[in-house]
Amino acid sequence: MKPDEALTAVDTTDPLAASDPMDARLGARLAALRAERGWSLGELAERSGVSRSTLSRAERAEISPTASLLNRLCGVYGRTMSHLLSEVEAEPALLVRAAEQPVWEDRASGFVRRSVSPPHTGLRGELVEGRLRAGADIAYDRPPVPGLEQHIWVLEGALAVTAQDAEHELDAGDCLRLRVWGPTRFRCPGPDDVRYALAVVLP
Repeated sequence: MKPDEALTAVDTTDPLAASDPMDARLGARLAALRAERGWSLGELAERSGVSRSTLSRAERAEISPTASLLNRLCGVYGRTMSHLLSEVEAEPALLVRAAEQPVWEDRASGFVRRSVSPPHTGLRGELVEGRLRAGADIAYDRPPVPGLEQHIWVLEGALAVTAQDAEHELDAGDCLRLRVWGPTRFRCPGPDDVRYALAVVLP
């Protein structure tokens, strides 16, 4: 698998791009996951299809990783994105106030992800709120966990979801249920931004 150089996002070494503390915690966790497995950057690059330089810069928080990059790493490490993000936060409580729900942003694509119910190691389901700006288009080449169950409920705006070579156009109130085995694509056709709820259930 040829490493992909196109998965990087915002360069936080640029003085005009403010470094996010979340990126620093996330980078440290990614480095720890690789170290736990005894993999070199080269080995991880082969497994993930992401270039060594991109992986190195993500671990050092020199870039803010994209959703696509994190999705690939989650697949390698056997985690959903919510599980990975929860590992850089405190142990999730039973009740999570709106102001305390972890929010992560893919600044390159205009995707904002709120972990409404942070995952727990003993539970299989989680609830996420997603926001995409008008015109945003995110493609995932694989699910983080094969056979992942998703329920996508559009709250505001319109969303186009492609899975198994079929595109589904969703308007406010519509819900799409699917099992994810291959590539998926989330696109906001506009003219307004879209907000949707995503229920994820591990197989």
